[in-house]
Amino acid sequence: MLNKYCNSLIKYSRWKTREVLIGDVGIGGDNPIRIQSMTTSDTMDTEGTVDECIRMIKAGCELIRITTPSKKEAENLRNIKARLLKKGYNIPLIADVHYTPSAAELAACIVEKVRVNPGNYADKKKFQKIEYTDKDYNKELERIKSKFLPLVKICKEQNTVIRIGTNHGSLSDRILSRYGDTPKGMVESAMEFVRICNNENHQELVLSMKSSNPKVMIQAYRLLVSQMIKEGMNYPLHLGVTEAGDGLDGRIKSAVGIGSLLEDGLGDTIRVSLTEPPENEIPVAKKILNHLKSRKNQHKIPSIKKYNFNPFSYKKRLTKSVCNIGGDNVPVVLADFSLKKKITPLSLFSIGYKYSVSLDKWNISDQACDYIFLGNNDINFEIPGTLGLIYNYNKWKKNKKGSPFLNIEEYMSGSSISAKMNFIYVCFSDLNQKFFSKLKQDKSAILIIDTYNDNALAEQRRVFIELLNNNIINPVIIGRHFSHNFSKEQLQISSSIDVGSLFCDGFGDGLFLSDDTNKNTPFLNQISFGILQAARTRISKTEYISCPSCGRTLFDLQETTEKIRSATSHLKGLKIGIMGCIVNGPGEMADADYGYVGSGLKKVTLYKGQTVVKRNIPTDEALTELINIIKENGDWKPMRPDL
Repeated sequence: MLNKYCNSLIKYSRWKTREVLIGDVGIGGDNPIRIQSMTTSDTMDTEGTVDECIRMIKAGCELIRITTPSKKEAENLRNIKARLLKKGYNIPLIADVHYTPSAAELAACIVEKVRVNPGNYADKKKFQKIEYTDKDYNKELERIKSKFLPLVKICKEQNTVIRIGTNHGSLSDRILSRYGDTPKGMVESAMEFVRICNNENHQELVLSMKSSNPKVMIQAYRLLVSQMIKEGMNYPLHLGVTEAGDGLDGRIKSAVGIGSLLEDGLGDTIRVSLTEPPENEIPVAKKILNHLKSRKNQHKIPSIKKYNFNPFSYKKRLTKSVCNIGGDNVPVVLADFSLKKKITPLSLFSIGYKYSVSLDKWNISDQACDYIFLGNNDINFEIPGTLGLIYNYNKWKKNKKGSPFLNIEEYMSGSSISAKMNFIYVCFSDLNQKFFSKLKQDKSAILIIDTYNDNALAEQRRVFIELLNNNIINPVIIGRHFSHNFSKEQLQISSSIDVGSLFCDGFGDGLFLSDDTNKNTPFLNQISFGILQAARTRISKTEYISCPSCGRTLFDLQETTEKIRSATSHLKGLKIGIMGCIVNGPGEMADADYGYVGSGLKKVTLYKGQTVVKRNIPTDEALTELINIIKENGDWKPMRPDL
C-alpha cells in the first residue's frame, strides 16, 4: 500500500508527470504549478468575455477556460482569441465542452486545449440501472471510441491538448451501473478515454477528478494516480473541488481538497471554483500555493515500516469514548482563552454562546465550541452546562475544576490526575512504547497532538500511523498553532490544508486551532467548524453546493445563492444544490437533498434529490416554491429567534 499514489508520505516530493505544452505554457514536468479559472460571461459576448479574461490575467490567471456548449460558441472563440491578441494578451484558452462532440472538434482547431467530460460526451445519464454482460459492455466501449476518436485525431493533428475531466456527479448510467457512485467509477470513466488516446499515440493529455465532496475528490485523485502507475502513465493533473460555493466555506472546502493533494506532491494546475467573479478565485489559489512555498523548518520524519491505513477509502479511526470525545461522537472543537487578560460572559459570545439576561439562560448555537483551554486563567461566572473547561495541570491541581492539560512528563510521572478526563499534549518525538503501555490501560486519556514541523500534515499523519500500528485507541484532538505572521486569509487556507486532509482520512476526534495572540479565537472557531463541515465529519450548518457560474448560466448565481442562503441558512445538515444550467444539474449535485437548477431563460426546475419535482418555474417564484417543497418533505424548521 505504501507509496502507491505518491512519492512519499513523510516528506514533500512532487510526483513527476510528463510535460504538456498548452500553447507556450508548460504544465507538468519541472514547470511550476499553474493557476487557471473560467469565464462566467456569455461566450457569444466577445467584448464581455475579453474584458473578463483581462481581469483574470491581471489577477494572475495563467490558463483560461471558456464554456463552449455548441458550434457557434466554438466558432466565436476565434474572435475572443483575436481580440485578446490585439490587446497584447497571448494566454492559452481552453474550450469547455460537455454534450456536443462537433463543438469540441471545431474548438480543437482554434484554441490550445479542449476539456471534455466523459460522462456527458458520449454517454447518457437518466439515472437508469442497466445490467451489462461483458460482451455488451465492450460494445459500449466501442461506441464511445467511435464518438471520441474524431476529436483525438484532430487534436493530434493540431497539437491540441485534451483535458479528460471526470466529475463525480456526471458519471454516466453505464459507469454507475458497473462501478457505483464511487471514486473507482470516476477513475474508470476517465481511463476509458485515456486508453483511447494512448492507442492513437496522442499523449497531450491532462486529467482531473472533481467532486463537491473533498473526501471523494481526494480518494479519486489518489486512485487515478495509482491506476496510472500500474499502467505506466504519468499525465499531468488538474486539481479542483467543483461547486465549492462562496465565501469562507468555498475557500475552506477548496483548500481542504486541493491542498491535501498538493501536500502529497500531486497536481500540476489548480482552479478554485467559487460562486464569485472569477478574478476572486486567483488570490485564493495563490494562498494555497503559498502554503507549500513558505516552508523553512522541515524536520526529518522517520520512515514508515508498517501502514495500517487505506488511502483510497474512508474509514474513521477506531477510538474509545472518553465522555463526549471519541467513539461515535462527532469531533469536538476547542477554543484557546489562555492568553485572555479577563474572561467575562461576553467573551463567550464570539464562540457560539449568548446569555439572555431576561430569561437567565445561555443560548447555544450550532457552532458553539465544546471546550475552552483556560491555561492558568479563572472563570468567575456560571458557564453553560455543555461547555467544558481545561486548565494547566498545576492550576487544575489547585482548584480541581474542569479537566487537566498535561505535558508528557507530567502524565508519565504518575502524579494525581483526573479519574474522568485528561488531555495529554504530545508531539511525534514524545511517542514511545512506555507511553503507549500506559495509554492502553488509561480510559481517561485524550491526546492533543501538535507539531513544530513546517511539514505539519505529514508529521501529524505520521503520529496517527504510529498510533494505528501500536493499536492505540485513545481519542486524538488535532492541534495546530499559528504565529501572528499569518494573515487571516492565509490562516484559513493553511489550517484547512494542514488539518482538513487528516479528517478526510478518518483521523481526529477533535480540533484545537490557536494563535499566539488569542485575538483570532472567534475566527479560528469559525474555521474549525468549516473544516469539519468540509470533511463531512461534523455538520453544523446548511451546505450549499453552488457552481461557480459560466456562460451557460441562466440566472445570476451570486444573487440567487445569497437569496437562498438568507432563507435557508438555519436548516442545519441540509444540502442544497444551486446550479446555473442542466449541465451542472442533478448529476453534478450528486448528494444534494434539494436542487435549484436553471432550465431556461428566467426558468428554474426544482429537485428533491435527483428527482424533478417542479419544472420551468419563473425565477421570481422559484425560492418560494423551493421552500414549499422542503416543507412538504418535512425538512423545514423555523428560525430560532434567540440566535
